[in-house]
Amino acid sequence: MRIDEVIVKPILSEKISALTEKENKVAFVVDKAANKYEIKAAVEKMYGVTVKAVNTMIYQGRVKSRYTKAGVITGRTASFKKAIVTLAKGDSIDFFSNI
Repeated sequence: MRIDEVIVKPILSEKISALTEKENKVAFVVDKAANKYEIKAAVEKMYGVTVKAVNTMIYQGRVKSRYTKAGVITGRTASFKKAIVTLAKGDSIDFFSNI
């Protein structure tokens, strides 16, 4: 698997922001077939940081429904794999520098 295919997008939420400030961790949505070694290599190459640990989890898609004029519409959310990456002390990733 190529390094540019491993990371899909970063996760920017309040919970992850708190983890970043408190424990120097960042989160990414990654390819389902990627393992921890590939994720570590991709983050180190893309952002120029040192990775101490990688924790992964797979979220299953869930059924959601909503009410409309046409009636009840049901569908599924996509399943995805999430990686929480612990960075070495002194390293950080700034996702908002390009804005």
